[in-house]
Amino acid sequence: MIYGAVLLASFGWAFTFGWNGGNFWVKIALSVISVSCYSFLWEKPRISFNPLSILYGFLSAFLLYLIFHFGHEIAPLILPEAKTQVRAIYALGSGTHRAAVFLLLFFVTGPGEEIFWRGFLQKHLMNRIGSLWGTFISVALYTGVHLFSLNPMLILSSFVAGGFWGGLYLWKRDLLLQISSHSFWSSFIFTIAPIQ
Repeated sequence: MIYGAVLLASFGWAFTFGWNGGNFWVKIALSVISVSCYSFLWEKPRISFNPLSILYGFLSAFLLYLIFHFGHEIAPLILPEAKTQVRAIYALGSGTHRAAVFLLLFFVTGPGEEIFWRGFLQKHLMNRIGSLWGTFISVALYTGVHLFSLNPMLILSSFVAGGFWGGLYLWKRDLLLQISSHSFWSSFIFTIAPIQ
């Protein structure tokens, strides 16, 4: 189950970043839908509606946005090509209408990634090898699939975001909070207030 999830995610992210053809946002959406459907084969995600979860998700997304904003300012001190690499991240999805990107991020990739990476993979790793090690391995795997981008800033960003959401899930175990956080953050940072 876990090995299959990792292999499918690796294939999906390799397809998304490794193949230059096609629309980037469509490719990542298809990859996220694929891994989410894989998780559905094993279990249905447990999502309980709670307005506070949405509120906390929004607040955590705002906190993560501030972390990225701070990181964007100090990254060039460590990695001179940082801002060029950030611009390359945004260039991946160029040519797609911003409203379409927002809808995909908010309603497809945000929920789908959290259902798979935290609600399925991290949960089962935590159950199998313990909460801390399960979280650590899931963050490493989330970061690892972004190696296919060959973009150091994107890889670092996935580590920071993955660690943030992995820690949040370790703390709260609330999938609606996770989905809200990821959806608000990604749609905001890519379409409303990009950091570049």
